[in-house]
Parts: sequence; structure tokens; C-alpha cells
Amino acid sequence: MTSQLNVDTIVDKAGSGGTNVKVANTSTYVSDGGAVTQNTVQGLVKAWLTLDGEGTIATVDSFNIASITDNATGDYSYTYTNNMGTAKHPVTGSVIGASTDYFYSYVTSEGVAQATTGNTTRNVHYSGVYQDCDPTHFVIHGDLA
Repeated sequence: MTSQLNVDTIVDKAGSGGTNVKVANTSTYVSDGGAVTQNTVQGLVKAWLTLDGEGTIATVDSFNIASITDNATGDYSYTYTNNMGTAKHPVTGSVIGASTDYFYSYVTSEGVAQATTGNTTRNVHYSGVYQDCDPTHFVIHGDLA
């Protein structure tokens, strides 16, 4: 027998709000079309970072990022607060440069292997030159350790 729960708000048993409500890593949701289910936790972003890469670099905003390092022009590293489960996890990057500059942002293992603890990234101009950019964005998916 199936059942359905219709509520407007979910709160923890202390009644203090939804901040202590947990979702198991086996939880699923029904797809937009209703034909399949997907794992909720698998689909969540595990970390993200927006940094100001010009001058003295700074984190603009982030989630699950412990620290950032300016290695050289257009070359940054970051570490995770909570490590990833495998070194081979998807990272997507983007930058916003002047419309005439045509910037490309690459997550690269050029001389540095991807790690469970963080990554090294490089902003590469279409001419092949590394360039500092503000803002630079990264979104990380995969499984946490």
C-alpha cells in the first residue's frame, strides 16, 4: 500500500525549522516527465567557487572550499573542506572577460594531477596565454568521500 504526505513545511522534531532535516544518500526524486527516478544526493553540486582572480585573489563566494592559492598568472589552486571520493570527478569552469577578449577557462591537470583534496586550474586566453580573471567560477560534481 502506498501513502502520500502533503505538507507546506517540514521541520525537525524540535520544531526549530528545516535546518536539521536529513536526506539519505539513497533518496530519489521523480523525473520531470515522471517516467524515471534519480538519486537526489548524486545530482547535487558538491562544491562551487567564485573567485576574484585579479590582483590579490579572493573568494567572492563558495561552498565546500577550504582555501584558494594564487600560483601564478591565471593559475589557481583550491582545496575542499570535505574531500571528494575519487580524484576523477567533474569540474566545470567559466570566466567573464571583456567581450573582445574571448576568454576560456580550463580545469587542467597540466603537470598537476587532479586530487580528492582539491584541484589546480588555469584561465587560458584564446591566444594561449594564462590570464587573471574576475570573476572565475567553478562547479564540482561527484561523490564525497
